[in-house]
Amino acid sequence: MKRIYFPLAVACIGSALTLAAWADSPPSQPPLRVVVNSNQDGPVQANDALTLREAIEIVNGTLAVEQLSAAEKTQVQPLESGVNFNGNSNGNSGEVGGRIEFSLPPDQTTIQLTEVLPELDQPGLVVDGTTQPGYDATKSATAEIAIPIPVVALTPAAEAEVFRGLSVVADNITIRGLSLYGFTSRHRDTESTPPADIFIAHRLPPPNTSQQQPPNDDAPFYERDRPPQNVLIENNWLGIRPDGSMPEKTSAFGVSVFNSSGTQIRRNRIADHEGSAIITSVRADNLRVSENIIVGNGIAGMPDAIRLEGVVDGSQLTGNLICGNDGSGVFLFKPQGSVQIRENRITFNGRRLRRAAVYLMGNDHQVVNNQISDQVGPGVVVAAYPQSERNLIQANRFSALEGLSIDLVAQFNTEVQAYQRGDGPNPRRNSPNRRKDTGNAAINAPQFLAREFLKIGSAPLQVQGTADPGSQVELYRVLESANSYAPLSEPLATAVADAQGRFSATLPLQAGDRFSAVATDPRYGTSEPAPYSSVGAIGTAGSAEANVNVAPAQPSQSRPVLPQCTTPPAPPTAAPPELPPAPVEIRVPRNVHFALDQATISPVTAQVLDRIAAVLRDNPTILVELQGHTDPRASYAYNLDLSNRRALAVRNYLLRQGITPERMTIRALGESQLLNRGTNRVDYARNRRVEFLFRDFRGIEPIVQEEDLQIEPAGSR
Repeated sequence: MKRIYFPLAVACIGSALTLAAWADSPPSQPPLRVVVNSNQDGPVQANDALTLREAIEIVNGTLAVEQLSAAEKTQVQPLESGVNFNGNSNGNSGEVGGRIEFSLPPDQTTIQLTEVLPELDQPGLVVDGTTQPGYDATKSATAEIAIPIPVVALTPAAEAEVFRGLSVVADNITIRGLSLYGFTSRHRDTESTPPADIFIAHRLPPPNTSQQQPPNDDAPFYERDRPPQNVLIENNWLGIRPDGSMPEKTSAFGVSVFNSSGTQIRRNRIADHEGSAIITSVRADNLRVSENIIVGNGIAGMPDAIRLEGVVDGSQLTGNLICGNDGSGVFLFKPQGSVQIRENRITFNGRRLRRAAVYLMGNDHQVVNNQISDQVGPGVVVAAYPQSERNLIQANRFSALEGLSIDLVAQFNTEVQAYQRGDGPNPRRNSPNRRKDTGNAAINAPQFLAREFLKIGSAPLQVQGTADPGSQVELYRVLESANSYAPLSEPLATAVADAQGRFSATLPLQAGDRFSAVATDPRYGTSEPAPYSSVGAIGTAGSAEANVNVAPAQPSQSRPVLPQCTTPPAPPTAAPPELPPAPVEIRVPRNVHFALDQATISPVTAQVLDRIAAVLRDNPTILVELQGHTDPRASYAYNLDLSNRRALAVRNYLLRQGITPERMTIRALGESQLLNRGTNRVDYARNRRVEFLFRDFRGIEPIVQEEDLQIEPAGSR
């Protein structure tokens, strides 16, 4: 007899009430090769073709082969014996757990699910979309990381709400070569475990995850709640169609690692989710996330591309492209254990919410050799509370940040912004008893002995400074000069502070160059950067310029980077124009308008946005900030939220028109910047707007037009 179990766990986006049945383990059977040859879904029944739902039940042992029709039996083969159930010979050898393969008709490769599929609970099972005829493992849509284009897609049927694509509950399961999109839950009164394209957990998710504890003897975890081991998710496209377009119904999360150990997520393309591309919950120790393209996630909910919480000890994020997401590239929230973040490119994030590119809570994390750039916020932030120490942040390259390269939050700064975006440079620790003042035990930033060091002729440049005694000082070239704490552009050299805290180094710099430094003590972690110093020059002895100071040249500036997360494998047909080109004038509106108390796109506004989208497609160097505004007739907090929803609606509309997320940022201004302070209906209508602030490398000046003004009816309040 089956026991019915009602999981009611915290969900971050959407909600649903789901029923899961606990059944005794199915009887052992030889591993099977099951070929799906129908894209239909619905009740299990004997007919002429085999569906994915039926294939899962067959390998799980809940649907007997004897119950299949003769035509369906031809699609099932025992891998061990190499003989199918109709007696025909085949050449396959055994494989533990079996395989689900695909042979769908060429014009029927999208499987539209009517309800949630059965869990994958056969250890060692491989669900392999690369077996579908037409799949080309050598063809990629992106040059940055080669990830083959899937052919087989899984998505909910048009009128169905299916909150999960594939659910993994057993060890050593592999999912590869598929496209999954559109999996979410909406408009429900009860909560569920998180909706996702792929969900990994023990067989029955617990009813309450508020304690965030690993499986133990206390409820809601029991001995049977053993997390699946060594799950592999590879070469999938999650959140996007096989043609690369954004679906009308977006998925909630990409991969939800609710409870597992040793999961590998590698070489997937994960994009356009309402929440995070990858999110952990109770346990995800020894998680490996490598060589994924993670773009444009967080568009309506949890904004961070990768959000790690729960037990994550031994996890590694390596070689990923994390670009154009709405919040942080990586956000660690009260994790248990340490994480390594290495050799990733983390760029153009913070499109909707201004956050650090990498936000760290906890101890002993390593952020090493990453490229972190174009963040609407700082580079790496370390929290002070919960206590966060011994976080090593070394050999990274930073550029185009709105904040410090490394920001250690001060404990007394407890507002939300400080715990998402950082709080700026800290004063020096003035007592050995103040180690809890900031993240990383308040390790001091280095101090140079001068704001300018003179280079004598061709002699090497010697610099000196002070830092915490015994710390390793890492010196960087600084290419930008927006403020005293410009980003750390390029690692140059290392030195060690002596017992008195003094250090010196020889740097390969010329007159006009700038440099900065951070200090690292393994007992405490890495510091914030020092204010930069510069290089002056003095002539060599015996020359006409001997002992005469030479005005330093301006340092080289980092060239603006065209916001572009991915490019096709083939080189572009035409190189972008050199800067600066001749000025170009284009005619586009700079405002779109909204009805009273609305954040929906009207048909007239859609026509305006279509024109703007066309201009943006034709001019790929244009960037745009979308500023949401309201009229003044509500509370400040309500108007701020309404203006954010308006800006978000415009951004999401443009996303569906093919404008990439890295080119757009969002700012909500509420009623703070009224165009008109009058009180008639036209004045109010002009204030209810999203304003486009265009920035273009070529100095394009748009012409303001007003074509969609939505005046409220006479007599409206």
